[in-house]
Amino acid sequence: MMIVSGQDVKRLLRGKEGRIIDAVSSAYRMHAAGRSSLPNSLFLTFPDDDCNRIIALPAHLGGERPLTGIKWISSFPGNVKMGLDRASAVLIMNSCKTGHVEAILEGAVISAKRTAASAALAARHLHSGQECNTLGIVGCGLINCEIVRFVVGEFPQIERVILFDSEAGKASDVRAQYQEASGGREILVATERDAVLRSSQLISFATTAGKPYLGDLSGCPGTCTILHVSLRDLSVEAVLSADNVVDDIDHVCHAGTSLHLAEKRQGNRDFIRCSLGDILAGHQPPRKPSGKPVIFSPFGLGILDLAVGDLVLTFAAEEGMGSQVPSFHPDSWRKLRGLEEVPPREKDEAT
Repeated sequence: MMIVSGQDVKRLLRGKEGRIIDAVSSAYRMHAAGRSSLPNSLFLTFPDDDCNRIIALPAHLGGERPLTGIKWISSFPGNVKMGLDRASAVLIMNSCKTGHVEAILEGAVISAKRTAASAALAARHLHSGQECNTLGIVGCGLINCEIVRFVVGEFPQIERVILFDSEAGKASDVRAQYQEASGGREILVATERDAVLRSSQLISFATTAGKPYLGDLSGCPGTCTILHVSLRDLSVEAVLSADNVVDDIDHVCHAGTSLHLAEKRQGNRDFIRCSLGDILAGHQPPRKPSGKPVIFSPFGLGILDLAVGDLVLTFAAEEGMGSQVPSFHPDSWRKLRGLEEVPPREKDEAT
């Protein structure tokens, strides 16, 4: 069994944004073709604690090299005040032939990269042909920093990035990290959220919001694309006023997301036009000439973690990185119980 640490995952994926987006795109295409298995994510919450949670995302992805496994990822926002990352995770990958665990990988880096690749892939298609000189950021954590890194690779014409965070001073504190991720582009810090919405053609929300707080999108340009990565920022009215694209309709209408609330209000899911996989497969156009903002709401599918995890293992094999554990699994039960074939003489003695 292979173990790959977080530091090794970082090194192996550094500068591989294009390969990661390709892996994510392939996973979406296979999912749209019905070549995946995705049970609902399991949310572990705690009594008298509505802030922290741990989520299990089991998944199977078909194809020439089928992948099976599970991501176990925690979200503890209070970690940030202690100088720790909000999220930590492990990705377990199993053999599709025997079910045995074949690899354990640090999962938080993989999760951030696959989330950013998903957002950048959506932006590539949904915002194609639209003006894009300003990228707006709401929520200045690791996820949005990675989204900046991936998106500027897709839109080299972006000239500036505008940051906003509801926590006073946070945007300024992380400005240097965003500067590096943007490839040296101009980084502006906004003192109000509306300034980001008014000035940006492409906007990414990646916050820890538990309930919607943004009432409408009237301040946004009609041709803007919103990457609603954190899923709970936009009100039902905002969702219903836009052209909605998701990663998976069943998954995203779950766990109190903005789209789940909209479904409860409407009694149906007709306000969701299609999935990103439908667009990648050519079954739906990237945009409709409605003059409405396009919102991409990705629930975050476990198949993406598998796809990027497999990429990590490929790179690790090429570069001789990771730690091999030769005896992780125990000897088989049959062998330990003496149920294997016993020579006749030993049988007699045993009798």
